[in-house]
Amino acid sequence: MSSKKLILLALISSLVLVPQVSARRIASDLVSDGASRIENVGQVQGEEEGSVCEQTYGFMPCTDTGLGNLFLIIVYGYLMYVGATYLSDGSELLLDILGPGIIGGLFLPVLGALPDALLILVSGLSGSVTTAQSQVSVGMGLLAGSTVMLLTVIWGTCVIVGKCDIENSVAIDGKDTKGFSLSGSGVSTDIWTSYAAMIMIVSLIPFVVVQVPQVLHSTAGRHLAVLIALVISVLLLVSYCMYQVFQPWIQSRKLAYTNYKHVKYGILKSAVGRLSTDQGTPDTEFIKKLFEQMDLDGDGYLTASELRALILGIQFDQINLNHDDAVAKLMKDFDKSADNQVDLPEFIDGIAEWLNDVKKSKASSTVTNSETIKYLNDYHEQTKREYGLLGEQSDEAVEVIENPKWTTTKAILLLMLGTVLAAVFADPLVDAVDNFSSATSIPSFFISFIALPLATNASEAVSAVIFASRKKLRSASLTFSEIYGAATMNNILCLSVFLALVYVRGLEWDFSSEVLVIIIVCIVMGLLGSISTTFPLWTTSIAFMLYPLSLVLVYVLDYIFGWS
Repeated sequence: MSSKKLILLALISSLVLVPQVSARRIASDLVSDGASRIENVGQVQGEEEGSVCEQTYGFMPCTDTGLGNLFLIIVYGYLMYVGATYLSDGSELLLDILGPGIIGGLFLPVLGALPDALLILVSGLSGSVTTAQSQVSVGMGLLAGSTVMLLTVIWGTCVIVGKCDIENSVAIDGKDTKGFSLSGSGVSTDIWTSYAAMIMIVSLIPFVVVQVPQVLHSTAGRHLAVLIALVISVLLLVSYCMYQVFQPWIQSRKLAYTNYKHVKYGILKSAVGRLSTDQGTPDTEFIKKLFEQMDLDGDGYLTASELRALILGIQFDQINLNHDDAVAKLMKDFDKSADNQVDLPEFIDGIAEWLNDVKKSKASSTVTNSETIKYLNDYHEQTKREYGLLGEQSDEAVEVIENPKWTTTKAILLLMLGTVLAAVFADPLVDAVDNFSSATSIPSFFISFIALPLATNASEAVSAVIFASRKKLRSASLTFSEIYGAATMNNILCLSVFLALVYVRGLEWDFSSEVLVIIIVCIVMGLLGSISTTFPLWTTSIAFMLYPLSLVLVYVLDYIFGWS
């Protein structure tokens, strides 16, 4: 049995088996008159009533002291961390077996946000409306803290551990010789990471909608604004999950198209000096000779097999070319009559269209042959950059699953165990945070903002840092895409749960400063990821500064300017 399981078993046993003991003061006068006895009994009962705390589920340990609740926060937080770890491990095993799509795009992102969602849910379900209104700040603190920690501390740490030398605005895989150069060292990601950052910014729409009545200083429409924001948040959640399901297919199609651009370059480059005249127009005589060379059977038509022979005769470096797909695209470009063969006029027109594509960046329609070669080289460099940005997966070794049946069973058991732990200990953890806040007069928002994300996101943080340390574009792309994806799920799934609680229970939405912090951090880090695919080391200063700034901003707005 592993040490983690032993620790988990010991903690659960101590929490369940150790009874709650309440101290009772015994009167020193064993013999007294009735009046004294009645007075003493009433005094003892009053003390007992004031000292008894509320036990979660009727048996979980509780305490009224700050130190005791701090201990419970640590214990329950660790158990939530273990549950989140089991969910993460089970998700990775299931993803290795079943791959992306329904599992990777829909099921696993929801599981990743499950611990946070459960904590938010129980924070607003406990007790009366007054109690729920008091405890719901724990849920908001967790929501804000998780998002901010992912985009600041974890984001910045991944840049540091994954840094490589930056050359020509791109980090070179595995090369780390410049140390901690602020501009010469950093990480590069693919274009999908930029898309993930853009989607995260879009996920802020419900936060903006729910704040409209506060901005307009209106109290009448607050409940309606919560409902509208809830509907928008759920729609965004469904849309995001659908995008994640189809994203692997979209990525493979874009990658196939980029590979085909390499084919076009190869054909044009092999004969560009002869395909066009000195004035840059198509040289029909040479194109006709090229057509006759490719027409192996001399029937005046190019078939799919003859186009395939042309492709096979060109050497394509550093790409995994799907020849069947490339032949199909060639046939589509040239075969305008759709008869599955290409005649000479169609071939000439197709080559002319290709040459025009190369010259699109030139304002003038007249381009010399030498200029055509220059633009063709630029076209090739741009295609190679696109290929790298799309994130070819050939550099990652494919792990072979020896026993898929057992691995699937293990994954399901881990997911079930993680879900049970997260569900069981979410409520007592919220109670402990609320009681600690009452005992120490520290606002529960700040406790949940700092402490709870460590419990629910620690396993993801460790996994992201380890993966980023591989120092490859592919691993960095996956790492930062997951960070932006996790923040997106917080903004739509966890917010949906939160808004549903507020609407159903009729709670007050009074979290302007917290929402402002989430919006600022998401926009800053989202724009940083959207406009660039390379993050130099100096960008970590932005990320790291945003974390303490968020805490200070909430404190100033709430306790100095009285926003809440």
